Amino acid sequence: MPDIPQLAGVILTHNEAHNIADCIDALRWADEVVVFDSFSTDDTVERARAAGARVIQHPFEDYGRQRQAALDAVEAEWIFFVDADERVTPELAEEVREKIGRPERGWWVPRYNYIFGKLTRGAGWYPDYQLRLLHRASARYDLSRPVHEIVILDGEAGHLSNHLVHFNYTRVEQFHEKQRRYIRLEAQRRVNEGMLPKLWTPFSGAVREFWRRFVTLGGYRDGLHGLRLSLFMAYYEYLTWRLAARMAAER
Repeated sequence: MPDIPQLAGVILTHNEAHNIADCIDALRWADEVVVFDSFSTDDTVERARAAGARVIQHPFEDYGRQRQAALDAVEAEWIFFVDADERVTPELAEEVREKIGRPERGWWVPRYNYIFGKLTRGAGWYPDYQLRLLHRASARYDLSRPVHEIVILDGEAGHLSNHLVHFNYTRVEQFHEKQRRYIRLEAQRRVNEGMLPKLWTPFSGAVREFWRRFVTLGGYRDGLHGLRLSLFMAYYEYLTWRLAARMAAER
């Protein structure tokens, strides 16, 4: 029986042909690289296999369930989740190798987010810690959270000092496309949890979100770039509450 890998780098994909080879290259230090694909219609799978990754395909329901399915399918002792548009630096790889020998059962990883080609330091995009390095047997995902996933960890979590590099949104159109996908999942979660909006909630929520992004989270530090992102996120908070109200009325 083959040895179980100590560490697997796991990449969740759907139509990531333009990113996948570079992402795999940045994970070659792991004992195994697994591409967990939700039936891409481009040549993501072919490129992943050509780059030497193992490919598992699984239908997509939501982000939380997809990560949990990957945890269940990959047998390594430790799982390091990396998105296809993220890159692991050599410094981060070395730190990950050193930390998995310690008693913590998970590790938060900070990210540098490049949005529309700009390194974004405010508005909630830095340090943007993600709980991505997981002791597989000690972690599971909260399946009530379809987006912006939450890990339930049996044990303590530490914080890494080196960064993932995230080429988050290269085009404004890509940003809007992804936010439109997120708001349906988030609106459904709010309704399921009994968070039913009043008539004014979409407006008050948008104002609060703009203040949170631009002032509290320091979007002003990124100048006009931060102002635009804060306004975008306020607009999508408004749309999320509008959709939640519609969903609640249809029940």
